[in-house]
Parts: sequence; structure tokens; C-alpha cells
Amino acid sequence: MWLLDTKTIKLRQFVTNIPDYIILSHTWGDGEVSFDGIAQPRAKHIAGYSKISRCCAQAVDAGFEWAWIDTCCIDKRSSAELSEAINSMPKWYWDAAVCYAFILDHSLGSNTFKSSRWFKRGWTLQDLLAPDVMEFYDSNWSFMGTKSSLLSQIQTATDIETHYLINRGAIENATIAAKFSWASGRTKTREEDMAYCLLGVVHVNMPMLYGEG
Repeated sequence: MWLLDTKTIKLRQFVTNIPDYIILSHTWGDGEVSFDGIAQPRAKHIAGYSKISRCCAQAVDAGFEWAWIDTCCIDKRSSAELSEAINSMPKWYWDAAVCYAFILDHSLGSNTFKSSRWFKRGWTLQDLLAPDVMEFYDSNWSFMGTKSSLLSQIQTATDIETHYLINRGAIENATIAAKFSWASGRTKTREEDMAYCLLGVVHVNMPMLYGEG
């Protein structure tokens, strides 16, 4: 597992004895910083770098030394590593000390939270369900609240029953039909994304060739 040092924003690989870490949930956009790009001097001039640096700064303030961010903590040049990461992500979100949900298209004081793109993407479903502690931040990295304090708005935006949102252990008892209904209407980049992003929700681990259908 690759993690970012939150002070230096440099990658380090951990095979065993994984330290406490925060994990970022977000929606991808143009100019994301990749695994091989994060160490390059030009990374700071890429649009997505600000999201990484602000996330790490928030983690430092909260006392965390390590962070996991999917854009730069997976070597997508390796199909084997990408496959392993996709299968491991549900556990990584589950094991994270805190998950930061970055809501790029919302700012405090506006009424755009429930209509945010974050609630419409397939991959953010497992991000929402797996973590034990989840904190939401707006486009300026202002703290909005926790999953518990924002529960009513999240339930309205997702149509997921509140007991599944506040008790991640209860998800195991939800029917397959219910789990698929949570994903319905969510968008994806690739056709296979909807199946892959449900792996953790339905407790399936499988080999894959991501990007090949």
C-alpha cells in the first residue's frame, strides 16, 4: 500500500504494519496528479495538486502523518497493481482512521450539497459506506460536518436508509437488490466501473483487467 507523507507529500510503500492514515474521497476532474507525476517538480503546477496539498495540510492539523489518495497512490501503469488496488479499496476505506470527503462543487452557505456530483458518481458509493469516521469539506476545505451530523441530507441525496449510513456493519444484511438500488442512477467513466465499484459493497473479490471491459 502506497501512502503519502502528509508533511513532505512524498510516497512511501508499506507492506506490513500499515500506520494510521486518512483517506480522501473525491470526484476526479481534469489535471489530476498521477503516481509517477507526484514526485515531479511540475506536479505543483497541475490543477489537482491543490486538492492533494490541502488534504495533506488538513491531515497534519489533525495529527495524521499519512494519507491515501487514489489519484497518486496507485501505480496505474501496472495492471497487476491496479487490479489489486481496486479489490483492496473497500478494505482501505474501512481501515482508514478518517475519510475526508471533498465536495468540490459545494460551498458553505449554498444549497448545493445534496445535488453535488459526489453523490452521483459510482465510485463514491463505497467511499460513503465503508469508513467508520467521515468528515465533509467544501470547495474551500471548510469543515461542513460529519456523516452523522449531515445524516438527514445524505439520506435525502442517496435514498440509502439511515441505519446503513450510521452502522456500516449492517450493510452486510442488506439485500442485493437494495445494494444495487443504491448504485442505480450513479454515473461512471467506464462501462465496467459500476460493477467494480460494487465489489466491496457486495463482498466480492475478483481478478480483473481494468479498462478492457
